[in-house]
Amino acid sequence: MKLSILIPVFNEIKCIETFTNRLFNCFQKEQPQYIFIDDGSDDGSKEWLTKNLISRKLSGTVKLIDLPKNKGKGYALRKGLEVARGEHIMLLDSDLEYDPKDCLKMFRIIKSSSNMEVLFGSRYIGGKIKHRKYLLNNIAVKINTFIFNFLFNESITDLHCGTKIISKKLFDKISLSINDFGFEIDLASQIAKTNLKIYQYGISYIGRTVSEGKKITWIDGLLSYYYFFKIRFIDNDIAILVSVIFSSIYMGYIGSHFGMGSGKILVIILFFIFGLFIGLKNKIASS
Repeated sequence: MKLSILIPVFNEIKCIETFTNRLFNCFQKEQPQYIFIDDGSDDGSKEWLTKNLISRKLSGTVKLIDLPKNKGKGYALRKGLEVARGEHIMLLDSDLEYDPKDCLKMFRIIKSSSNMEVLFGSRYIGGKIKHRKYLLNNIAVKINTFIFNFLFNESITDLHCGTKIISKKLFDKISLSINDFGFEIDLASQIAKTNLKIYQYGISYIGRTVSEGKKITWIDGLLSYYYFFKIRFIDNDIAILVSVIFSSIYMGYIGSHFGMGSGKILVIILFFIFGLFIGLKNKIASS
């Protein structure tokens, strides 16, 4: 089997039928392994998938993994990886923000290459963004991508794009551990550590609002900074512990006395970074 497509699903009843129809129509000739992972949906998504997928006559195979509780995108994808059998593995969100036609083009590119093991979609190549709802989200993506490139000496343009294709043999070599939306950081960081080239392909994108089902929040944005340094400077390192202590103390004090706001959240991030550098300084001094 050439391709496995991993699709995490959480409360997507409004768009899951349209999404699956588009996906199956695009990949009909490729006969991939479709792996849907329902991450504890409570809006009827799981029931729809159970009723409509397994019974359909499709080219390729369809597997549904049912997770009783919501544990996060990263956890869902790792469960899907456990049963993936394709030579290449595609990661694809089920929210209609990405066009399956672009995904098919990406697969054909990596399939025809003799040395390409990683192909990331990018919403910033080729001017294909059709509609983006949040300016702050756009800024956050670019900041996180810059931080990733700086920390890992890379030059990608879109760290958080939900469409990626990676060889199965590469997935077998890396170790992933983050359960939530930090999975994108975890995956890209582990790949960067292998020194393999990360290729990119421009794809279209239609952003959603929260009312339309978008689930990533400012909390996920804050956590991304923690994940960057956690991964880059080794898990459970003293630098991370000190930075977490600094930011936690400040968060607890300010939150209990004055409440939380955007300015205070920014200071929390600064305290985290300040604590990180103190921890790194102590590590260097003791080594």
